[in-house]
Amino acid sequence: MLSCLHSFCLQCLHHEIQKSGSQQKLHCPICERNTSIPEGGANVLPQNLHLGFEVEVAGYMSKMVNNSDVACDHCIDGDNGPAVVFCCTCHQFLCKVAYEYHRTDRHYSKHNMVGLDQEGARQLHTTMKPREHYCSQLNHEDNKLNFYCETCSLLVCLHCSTIAHKSHTVKELSTVAKTHQMEITGALEIAKVVVAKLTKAMDEKNKMIEQVEISKQTAFLAINRAFEILQQTLEERKKTLLSELEAISLSKTTALTLQKEQFEKMVGDIGHYTDMASQILQTHTDHEIAALGGLIPTELQATLKRVQTISLTPNQHIITTVSVQTDDLTRQLLTVGNLFEFYLSPSSSTYTSTSVAKVGTRYDVKIQSKTSEGAEYPHGGVEVKGEMRSKTHNGAVVYGEVEDHRDGTYTITLTPQTAGPHQLLITMDGQHVQNSPNDLDVRPKRDYRTLCNVQQVIQCNKPRCVAIHDNGDIYVGSEDHCIYVFDQTGQLKNTIGSFGSDDGQFSYPSGISIKGDVLYVADSFNHRVQKLTSSGNFLHKFGQWGSGQREFHWPVGVIIDSNNKLIVSDEGNHRIQIFNENGGWLLTIDGKGSGNHSFQSPCGLALDPQGNIHVAAQGSNTIKVFTKEGVYVRMYGDPNSPIGIAIDDKGYSLVSEYIGNCLSIYDPEGNKIHTVGNLKNPCGTALDPRDGSVFIANYGAYTVLKYCI
Repeated sequence: MLSCLHSFCLQCLHHEIQKSGSQQKLHCPICERNTSIPEGGANVLPQNLHLGFEVEVAGYMSKMVNNSDVACDHCIDGDNGPAVVFCCTCHQFLCKVAYEYHRTDRHYSKHNMVGLDQEGARQLHTTMKPREHYCSQLNHEDNKLNFYCETCSLLVCLHCSTIAHKSHTVKELSTVAKTHQMEITGALEIAKVVVAKLTKAMDEKNKMIEQVEISKQTAFLAINRAFEILQQTLEERKKTLLSELEAISLSKTTALTLQKEQFEKMVGDIGHYTDMASQILQTHTDHEIAALGGLIPTELQATLKRVQTISLTPNQHIITTVSVQTDDLTRQLLTVGNLFEFYLSPSSSTYTSTSVAKVGTRYDVKIQSKTSEGAEYPHGGVEVKGEMRSKTHNGAVVYGEVEDHRDGTYTITLTPQTAGPHQLLITMDGQHVQNSPNDLDVRPKRDYRTLCNVQQVIQCNKPRCVAIHDNGDIYVGSEDHCIYVFDQTGQLKNTIGSFGSDDGQFSYPSGISIKGDVLYVADSFNHRVQKLTSSGNFLHKFGQWGSGQREFHWPVGVIIDSNNKLIVSDEGNHRIQIFNENGGWLLTIDGKGSGNHSFQSPCGLALDPQGNIHVAAQGSNTIKVFTKEGVYVRMYGDPNSPIGIAIDDKGYSLVSEYIGNCLSIYDPEGNKIHTVGNLKNPCGTALDPRDGSVFIANYGAYTVLKYCI
C-alpha cells in the first residue's frame, strides 16, 4: 500500500519503479502522488491484508461460478473427481471424498461449507473469514504472527520477537490494533469536523455563486432597461426633430407657393394688357384708339407699378439645416453606466433592537448588511443567524427565525422563554456583526393575579420605604433614622446615616429613590431632601420647614423622572413640588381646595409609562393622576390609607394600604385585578428593575417582603 492509501500488487509496483527509473520515489498511477520507497524496496511497503483477502475471495468466487470442474485442493492426484463444495474455514475446494472426511472428522465437522453455485458464491463473501497469518521464517512456519515490531513496522511471531527483534519495541498484535483503531477513530472524528467545515464553506461558495448569478441577472436587467430608456428617448427626439422639420418645410413651401401664385397672377394681368395693347395698335383706327381715352396705358402702368411695390426676393429661406452634436453625445454614451463590486463585511454590518425583551413576547432585530467601506450592501442571500443565550438557566438558547428581504436587510424574530440577563448574538456567514454579542435584559411576563407567595423575608426595624438598585441591592428607609442596605440574599451590607440634622443625618427618612449611583432621600422631620451617593456619601440638600417654594412640611415621597426632575410629595402642605436635580424649584401641584384635582396628605409617588405622576393620597383614600405639567388627568381606586405605590413598564399599579393591611394591584385602566393580604401596616412599595420582583416595606411586622411573579 502506498502513502496515498492506493494498493497495487507487488509485480505492478516493481514495474512502476522500473518505468520511473527512480529508486527513491514511486509515482502513484491513480492520484499521481509520490511515495518514498524504503530501503528494502517495494517488498517492505505496508501490506493491505484486507485487500489481499478480498482478492482471494474474488478468485474463489470466480472459480465457483465460471468453472464446471474445479480440482480438489485436498486430494493429491485428483482421482476422486472434481470438487463439489468449498470449505470457508480451510479455504479449500473439496471433492466428495474429502467432503465426507471433513463432515465426519471431529476436527473439521464444524467447518462452514458452501456449494459450488451462484448461491454458494453469494454465501462465500459473508461466511469466509481471513486465514491466520503465519511466520515465513525457517522453522517458524507454525507460529502465528501475533506480535508487531514498531521499530521495523512488521508483523512477527513470538520466536522472532525474542530473537531477531529482541532489542526492538515489540507489542502484542491486539494492543497495536486497538491503538491504531483509536487513532483511526480520532482521525475520522477530526475528518468529520474538517469535512463539515469544508462542506459549509462549499455551501457558502455555492450561495455566493448563486448571488453572483443573481446580481448578474439584476445588473443585466438594469443595463437593458437603462439602454431601452436611452433608445426610447433618442427615438422620441428623432420623431420630434422630424416633425419639426416637416412643419418648417410645409410652412416654407406654403409661403413660397403663395408668392409664386401672386407672381403668376401679375404675369397674367400684364399679359392681358399687353395683348390688348398689341391688338389695338394693329387693328384699331385712330378714332377707336382715341375713344378708349388712354385706358390701356393707365391700367398697364398701374399693374406695373404694383409689381414694383412687391419684393421679387423670396420671403422665406429656402434651405433648412439641422445641428445635432453627436460627437459629445457619443462620447458620453460610451461612458454611460458603471459596474461596482460589493464585498459584504459582517463586522461592518449593523443591527437595531431594544435592550429589553419580555418572556413569551416577540422580539425583533433589524439588520442592515454593509460593505467594508460602510456602504449599504444591496443584496440578500447571506446566511444570517440570531440567538438569545441566557447567562443563567444553564445557558438556555433561543434561536431566531430569519426573514431575508432580498435587499441587504433582514429581520430576526426571537421569543425569549426565560427571564434574566441574556446575550444577543447576530452572525452573518458565521461572523459576528458589529456590536455582537450584546447584553440583553429579558424581563418576565407578569401576571399579578398569581402574586401570593413570599419568596424572601428580610428583618428590619420599622421599615417605611424601599428602593432597589440596578445591581439588586435593597435600600430600606427605617424609623431607626437611617437607610439600611441589604444584598440580594438579605444580608446587611451597609448602614447609611444616623439620627440628626447634619449633612447625611436623618429624622424619619420616609421616601427614597435611586437612579444609577445617586440616592435621593425624603428626610421628613428635617423637612428637606438629601442627595447622596449609593454608598452614602453626602452630595447636596435643599428645603426647610415652611409652605413656600423649596419649603416642606413632612416630605414623604421622592422620585426622579427620565429628565432628572425631582418630584416630591409635601404631605403636610397637601401638595407636590417638582425640582431640577439640584433642587431648583420648577412647579407646584396644589392639592388644597375642592374638585377632582384636590387631594390630602400625599405620600407615595410613581410614574407611568407615559410619564404621568400617580399620587397615593393617604388622606383622600384614592390615587390621583397628573401630567408632568401638573394637569389633572384622572383618579382611580378606593384604597384604605394608601402610602406606597409602584408602577411597572406596562402601567400596572401596585398600591400598599396602611390601614387596609394589603397590597392592591390595578391594571393600566385603573381596575383592581388582585389583592395581596396578610400584611401589617405596609408602607413603601418597589419593583426590582431587573426581573420585576415586588418588595413591600411591611412596617407593622418589622420586615421587608419580596414577592416573585
